[in-house]
Amino acid sequence: MSKNVFYLFGLVAIASLFSCQSSQRREGTPLIGFVEAFEDATIAQARQGFEDALRDSGYSEQQGTVTFIHRNAQGDAATLNQIISYFNSQQVDIMGTSTTLATMAAIQRSKAIPVFMTVTAMPEILGLTDAEGNPPANLFGTGEDLNYIDTSFTIITEIVHPKNGKLTVGMIYNQSEPQSVDAHERIANLAKKLGVRLVALPLNSSAEAQLVVRSLLTNDIDAFFANPDNTVFAAFETILKNCNDKGIPVFTSEAGLVVRGAVAAFGADIYQWGYQSGAQAATYLRNQSTDGLQVNMVTVRKRVYNPGMAEKFGLTFPDTFDAVTD
Repeated sequence: MSKNVFYLFGLVAIASLFSCQSSQRREGTPLIGFVEAFEDATIAQARQGFEDALRDSGYSEQQGTVTFIHRNAQGDAATLNQIISYFNSQQVDIMGTSTTLATMAAIQRSKAIPVFMTVTAMPEILGLTDAEGNPPANLFGTGEDLNYIDTSFTIITEIVHPKNGKLTVGMIYNQSEPQSVDAHERIANLAKKLGVRLVALPLNSSAEAQLVVRSLLTNDIDAFFANPDNTVFAAFETILKNCNDKGIPVFTSEAGLVVRGAVAAFGADIYQWGYQSGAQAATYLRNQSTDGLQVNMVTVRKRVYNPGMAEKFGLTFPDTFDAVTD
């Protein structure tokens, strides 16, 4: 008897994962499913931008002109796939996806529903294009290539003075994520051209971050580069604390991480990235057609620095950088 009760309780718990936070479709209004691969304060700005763009185009839950179902997979791949299946069962009109893992799951499990991606690498980087170079027919939104990483990494050479003659920069990368591997290869080539010693260690999940970062910090590095990587986002506070404890400044290619304690960045504004994708989704809802829509390059990038962290490490930034604080 007790086993049956426990079993039923488990079923109820699983069902509640997909019933809580969801809304019934309002008659005659679009239903939008938005999925985030993991919980992160910076990444959350993309969803806010996505929803704000739709609201500015007349699609708002408050006004009853659209219904949202928001889900977060909390970094679990099985849950992510279940969320996409749930969206399919609810027959959502469109899906919004935040970060590469969510976009990949949506494209693999849904072939007809338009997917508007954000905080995701371009389809060709992810290996999602066909022999003619075309992305999946239902993939839209906004992506990023790796060209901006050159500028992001070069900032370190302009700001940090090496302790032992040759600048040494450390980084970690997720060897199971295509864009992370590509970023590492690009940075390695750039470091060689710039005469920078790069120490890069691989990992497979954010759970390994503390051990790997501590190992990295034994290599007498002058700065840490937080590359565009879902694992880096998820483990950023761990990375930051370990680097700060050793007096190592953290640079990044993501502007949102500067507010959280990185010293400086040149990269996409995460909120505007989501807004750009949301504006495209609004165009689809308005016209009920994907004609003229495609995956576009993110348009808003900026140079920013954290004044408090700059002072902590004795670093000076030119007027071309905007100061950001909490």
